[in-house]
Order: sequence, then C-alpha cells, then structure tokens
Amino acid sequence: MDKFNIKGIIFDYGGTLDTNGGHWGAVIWSGYEKYQVPVNLNAFQEAYAYAERQMALQPIIKPDFNFLEVLAAKLNVQFEYLIAAGYELDRTLAHKIAFDGYSLAKNTVEQVKPLLTSLSENYPIVMVSNFYGNLKSVLADFGILSYFQSVVESAVVGVRKPDPAIYALGVTKIGLPAQEVLVVGDSYSKDMVPAKEVGCQTLWLKGQTWGEDKLQDTSAADQQFTSIFDLIDFV
Repeated sequence: MDKFNIKGIIFDYGGTLDTNGGHWGAVIWSGYEKYQVPVNLNAFQEAYAYAERQMALQPIIKPDFNFLEVLAAKLNVQFEYLIAAGYELDRTLAHKIAFDGYSLAKNTVEQVKPLLTSLSENYPIVMVSNFYGNLKSVLADFGILSYFQSVVESAVVGVRKPDPAIYALGVTKIGLPAQEVLVVGDSYSKDMVPAKEVGCQTLWLKGQTWGEDKLQDTSAADQQFTSIFDLIDFV
C-alpha cells in the first residue's frame, strides 16, 4: 500500500463507519435469517427497496431520531409491505432486528472513535452521506459528531449520491482543493466514482458487498482496503 499525500478527509457514513464495510441490506437480511422471518431473499430485497423509497419520499424519519428509531421505522415499513403481500409475520421481530442493527452500529462506532480522534488531530474531516435528515442526531447519539467539521447530508442539501455534486459540496465545506482530499467509502458506485469525478483521491472500503460484487472496472478507486481500522496505514 502507498501513503496518500492529503490535507483533509471526507467520510461516507452508512456501511463505512457504522458496519466496517457491511451493506445495511446484508446486515438486515442476516437479522431476518437469525429470527427465521419466513420470507425469501427476493421478497426481502423488494421490501427493502420499497422501504428506502418510502423513507426518501415521506417524512417517516424525524430530525431528532437516533439510529435505533431509524432502523425501527425502516423495519416497520418493510414488514408492512411484506404483510400486505400476503406474508404472515410476527411484528415483534421487526424491533428485535432493529435493536440488533443498532447494537452493531453502536459497537462499531465505539471502536472507530480512537481512529477518528487520531485523524481529527491532523486533518479537517467532513462527512458526506445519503441520509434522512437526522444524521447529526445519529452522530451525536453515538458520540462522534464533534469530529466532523461539517456534515453534508442528502436530505438536507437536496442532492444524493452518486451525483458528484454532493461530493463537490463536501470539498467546499472542507475548504481544500479536491486533489488534496481523500474520500473514504464502502460503495464503489456511490462513493468512489463521484468522488473521483470531482477530483478527490479515493480509498475504497471493500467489504460485504450487496450488488457490487461483479464490478469489472474499479479504476475510480485509487486504493482498496478491507477494514476501516487499517485506514491509519494509508495517511
């Protein structure tokens, strides 16, 4: 691996800092499997996509929601979709899956804190994320909001990944030339490609994939790694 010559860092959030490379679709599906929710993967994927669309379109997530409340809302919409499709489900399992996801995220972020502490002493750090308008509440609940100079959140700024404009906003917030900024994220198509288009350096956290495991071209990622905790070796 080569060290990056940078002066600032932009982080993705979901799948990067909260699961260390695990896509939330895969994380939640593992909860369905754990509690033996009687649906197949295809039905779950439909419910997952439906819930994501609903949460983007409807004011389901309130600005003060922590991540447990986000996951509970997400799971409730998924279960409603599946029940309407004819599946007989125990609604109490939705909360159990949400709580497990929250615990995973909380524990992972807790382990990431020393890394963020070290990095924030040497670099300005900005977050760029597709989220629901409550990301600052989530980061505050997990005790890491203070590490970020700014938070650029899709629901707040009105532009979503993979639109490069959201990373251009992150570069503006960090106040450095794009070529001096490193973008760290778990999604090749939503993080690496738009960040490279803006002119940033890119480091791909290639973890548990969810629809991105058949990529032929990974040229937008300057380097790859498989654990967020190894980031310190690159900067």
